[in-house]
Amino acid sequence: MLKRIKKLKKEKLIRAIKWVLAFILIFLALIIIFSTNWSLINFQFNNFDQILFTLTSSVSTASSDLIEEFIKENVLIPFIITTAIIIIIIIFKHIFKHLEAHIIIKIRNKSFKLNFYTIIKYILLFSLIGYSIYYAMSNLYIVNYIKYSYIESNFLEVNYVEPEETKLEWPDKKRNLIYIFLESMESTYADKENGGAYDINYIPELTKLANNNINFSSNNLIGGAHMPYDASWTMAAMVAQTSGIPLKTIFNQDDVSTYKDGTTLPGAYSIGDILKDEGYRQYIMVGSDLTFGGRRNYFKNHGNYTIYDYYTAIDDGIIDEDYYVFWGYEDARLFDYAKEELTKISKSDEPFNFTMLTVDTHFPDGYRDDSCKNTYDDPYLSAINCSSEKLGEFINWIKDQDFYKNTTIILAGDHLSMNTYSFDNIDPNYQRNVYNVFINSAIDTDCNKNRNFTTFDYYPTTLAALGVKIDGERLGLGTNLFSCKETLSEEYGNDYIDERLMEKSLYYDECIGSKCDTEKDK
Repeated sequence: MLKRIKKLKKEKLIRAIKWVLAFILIFLALIIIFSTNWSLINFQFNNFDQILFTLTSSVSTASSDLIEEFIKENVLIPFIITTAIIIIIIIFKHIFKHLEAHIIIKIRNKSFKLNFYTIIKYILLFSLIGYSIYYAMSNLYIVNYIKYSYIESNFLEVNYVEPEETKLEWPDKKRNLIYIFLESMESTYADKENGGAYDINYIPELTKLANNNINFSSNNLIGGAHMPYDASWTMAAMVAQTSGIPLKTIFNQDDVSTYKDGTTLPGAYSIGDILKDEGYRQYIMVGSDLTFGGRRNYFKNHGNYTIYDYYTAIDDGIIDEDYYVFWGYEDARLFDYAKEELTKISKSDEPFNFTMLTVDTHFPDGYRDDSCKNTYDDPYLSAINCSSEKLGEFINWIKDQDFYKNTTIILAGDHLSMNTYSFDNIDPNYQRNVYNVFINSAIDTDCNKNRNFTTFDYYPTTLAALGVKIDGERLGLGTNLFSCKETLSEEYGNDYIDERLMEKSLYYDECIGSKCDTEKDK
């Protein structure tokens, strides 16, 4: 009797374990399907590196609304569905417990009796798991990521110009730099008459700035830069524009992302490093937590920037401790904060680099504060329009300041928008480009229109706008656009460059993602 009781307990335990495993497997499969579908609906991306990098750096500081939406739609709903499936299976199992259906399989002289319903259950379970893996791999560029990770390329090594080894000639009086990364800002938002894709000009102030200053364009109107591979999200875009390189996820021998330990791209030599060596005081201001996506590590390790973010805004009394909208605080407060700090910073005789990042135009719908006019039915384009107006006002304020005469201002979209619905009705053949304008540059050029270039080229171009003469006109993978020298895009074509950047680069892994130990390693 005791043995029978033990046997029954063991059988119950095994059944319980089977049900728990079935629940976990169904739950995980549904999470994969739902989260993949959510990603496709809510934002556009063109590589798996973006997802991998974000997951292996810091995601806890992302927009609370975005995290809440993700958990609700991709964790809570799959949990409810999984619970319902398990309950339905248990009910059916109880109803038909007296029905038996078996399949007899004979292998040689042995016969195996298999429960028909058990076979169906496992077929459905593993079909769901298999489909979830297939759905994710075919839609999130995982297959491409795996494929190209086994193809080695020397493109980056051959074409990368070492900034540390390049001669730079500085003007006698160094100019200040205000560099504003504009979240998801494209020249696309202008009207067709000015080179955009719409009948309405959603960025009239930015269009005016581009027309009245220096705008580098792929056509003879307002245009912008091609967004290269691995420069399609904010952190990667910042690296591309300030270091002239893509941002690839690198794992060390313990399979831990190198961006988690505070050593973001130790082999890179960015504009922050250059300006620091030249005695610039450097600052970066964002309306969110700068830690997100490895940004804090990058700007601290490459230029030792003074940081202004969501938490310093609280410390400085710009916002209350419990204030939080969108990703932290809105651009209207960001610009007010910047005015206060620039007024203080500009009193010193030392040159400064003041870098900013806007956020109100972030996908999926942007953010519109109370001062924004809801002129358009499309909430995202309304946010774009309001951002253009606020940027125009901010630039006008800078122009009224005494420090403006010796200050170069650069407005640059970080990457193409990830919004999925605001571009449905534009010409499918329209080439979307990242917006740029160089204001009060130290030099001029006749080579700014009908160019083929990427955001890598902003790196040396920014220095040239400060009056720096660059030996060879190239840094990193970038070419000084003020010169008429051929860019890599014009030499190779963007498609070719993007494909080479997809491939594995040992040089990148060993000498940019890590620090080369010796010249031999290079």
